[in-house]
Amino acid sequence: MQLKFISKLMPFLILFPATSFAAGHGGALNPTDAVGISFWVISVAMVAATVFFLMETQRVPDKWKTSMVVGALVTLVAAIHYFYMRDVWVATGESPTVFRYVDWLITVPLQMIEFYLILSAVTAVAFGVFWRLLIGTLVMLLGGYLGEAGQIDATVGFVIGMLGWFFILYEIFLGEASKISANDAPASVQSAFSTMKWIVTIGWAIYPIGYAIGYLGGGMDGGSLNLIYNIADVINKIAFCLVIWACATSESRA
Repeated sequence: MQLKFISKLMPFLILFPATSFAAGHGGALNPTDAVGISFWVISVAMVAATVFFLMETQRVPDKWKTSMVVGALVTLVAAIHYFYMRDVWVATGESPTVFRYVDWLITVPLQMIEFYLILSAVTAVAFGVFWRLLIGTLVMLLGGYLGEAGQIDATVGFVIGMLGWFFILYEIFLGEASKISANDAPASVQSAFSTMKWIVTIGWAIYPIGYAIGYLGGGMDGGSLNLIYNIADVINKIAFCLVIWACATSESRA
């Protein structure tokens, strides 16, 4: 019954906001528009990932269900925003900066929650781990948005965003979260934690590199910058959540 409900509900959740915007603006995706196509392909991939993660909650132990659902929320929110951003790009030809940061403001904190959730599924974790990761995320996003939107100097925004990112990296590499993973978590969770932290390190590095080239170096147009951000989101959302799924299913088999 639950699977049937999910399968019937998902198309309406995804397609309703996207269809209503497209109909209101009368825009059509140009098959030669690489940026627009990347928005479309990634939005569909996010839908597929959402359905997959929700379906997989049926076969993992109860302690992993919350992590799987949060992963599905990450890709669901991203899918809705990607459909919308695609239409904004098609209708205006402008970078959907505000809507991209709205997406990140919801999905990135959810991803940080995942570090807390996978550890708390196997051992006791202080709630301070969650709050430190959340604060670092908000500082990172606030600096990046204010700089990209022109609300503050682009260099100042870049520095603020980098400080928030470095704070996150410290927590997952050297802070309490890292120590809990190394000392108290089973091998499968340690492996997932390690992969996730490297995605946050290497995958997330794409964003400041694009920001620096586009806003500080002045050497990248809006289309190329959006294409880079879009590709990065596939790695940093779908792959990130797939790591959690792999960990949960591994624990289930064990």
